[in-house]
Amino acid sequence: MRKMDVVIIGTGPAGEGAAMRLAKAGKRVAVIEESPQVGGNCTHKGTIPSKSLRHAIQLLADYRHHPLFEHTVSVMDVTWPQLLRTSDAVIAQQVRMQHRYYVRNGVEVIHGRGRLADPHRVEVMRSDGSSVGLEAEYIIIATGSRPWRPPELDFSDPRIHDSDTILDLDHTPRQVTIYGAGVIGCEYASIFANLDVKVNLVNTRDRLLSFLDDEVTDALSYHLRDQGVLLLHNESMAEVTSNEHEVRLTCNSGRVIRSDILLWANGRSGNTGDMGLEALGIGINSRGQVETNEYFQSALPHVYAVGDVAGPPGLASASYDQGRFVGAHIADGQVDWSLVEEVPTGIYTSPEISSLGRTEAELTKNNVPFEVGRAEFKNLARAQISGHTTGMLKILFHRETLEILGIHCFGQEAAEIIHIGQAIMSQKEGGNSLRYFAETTFNYPTMAEAYRVAALYGLNRLR
Repeated sequence: MRKMDVVIIGTGPAGEGAAMRLAKAGKRVAVIEESPQVGGNCTHKGTIPSKSLRHAIQLLADYRHHPLFEHTVSVMDVTWPQLLRTSDAVIAQQVRMQHRYYVRNGVEVIHGRGRLADPHRVEVMRSDGSSVGLEAEYIIIATGSRPWRPPELDFSDPRIHDSDTILDLDHTPRQVTIYGAGVIGCEYASIFANLDVKVNLVNTRDRLLSFLDDEVTDALSYHLRDQGVLLLHNESMAEVTSNEHEVRLTCNSGRVIRSDILLWANGRSGNTGDMGLEALGIGINSRGQVETNEYFQSALPHVYAVGDVAGPPGLASASYDQGRFVGAHIADGQVDWSLVEEVPTGIYTSPEISSLGRTEAELTKNNVPFEVGRAEFKNLARAQISGHTTGMLKILFHRETLEILGIHCFGQEAAEIIHIGQAIMSQKEGGNSLRYFAETTFNYPTMAEAYRVAALYGLNRLR
């Protein structure tokens, strides 16, 4: 039985963040990774491959729509498998970099499946059938999540996929039905639409991404339809059947939707199965997520859970910070900094969406006196140069104090643009003010200029 200070199960962003913080504090750390390579679902099945795929397809779409290359469009024949391979180099580079971090910081990496044999002991079963026993004062569960699979669907059927197996698709479908219009469903709807694949997007609710600002979701709906996506709201699955020619989704409304493949994108589950957690009294909710307190401690205070396996927000960026937070809590017994309450949302549809803070509906419901500053991308020189004129930046601010209450961006590079506003929103003692954007100087031409345009627009509405 080998003794460590901390054992971390999982090498995704949360596990990596915790490991690096603990190693730099001089702790003996071992990380356990079930897959042959480090990086977790984020690197191999989620963020990196899907965003690399989206980037490659966006480049293809830009090329096809550029007037200089219109005469070559007819000879462009790029397949889904070819596009998938564009992410291979990025994944390999990420794995090398992450593995180097572990080696450089003296963190031992053990490949195999880990489970808790008792409150302080982790058993690791390797692929060759051998096992390793580890004993530690602290244990961190950072095993991430996976697509939730309803038992009535046969995912061995070559026409039925989830967000993991779609990355193994060996051909370009002509028509895709996506069940679930959350973040993953909307992102893949954009990806396939930009590849000129017909898309049916089945939404179990009455509008897309209802946690976002209404104007942004309305814009997303418009542009998805403009790209040829058929949006089907308030529908739910009754039955799925398939044959050698097609897959057929029958909805409870009676609607029947036929396509080449079905992409199931309706929910995710925490990776907590067969880990021995319940036997130790560690609470697991209906989504397979570990129940934790504000310090990410489970019912056993020395066993922590971070990242997707601990629940929302389920973002790689937040997971890494949670890992660092827990690492500090273990190393120092306390944490002299706090995780940000407002985490920016980045959604890689086409165009992108990013959001931070309150929405108009929330402010109206809470009777907060607010005003709106707005900048349309079509009026920005940088957007005109790049040809990406679709989109807008919207700033919600307090009418009396000018405090920025929310920022909502829809358009090219939205996930980058949002961080300019985030920096100002985080300022204390009067530093969070719309006047900053009205009174500062921005490079010209840039997309950042949208903040000046929106701020002046908003201030003019107060007169």
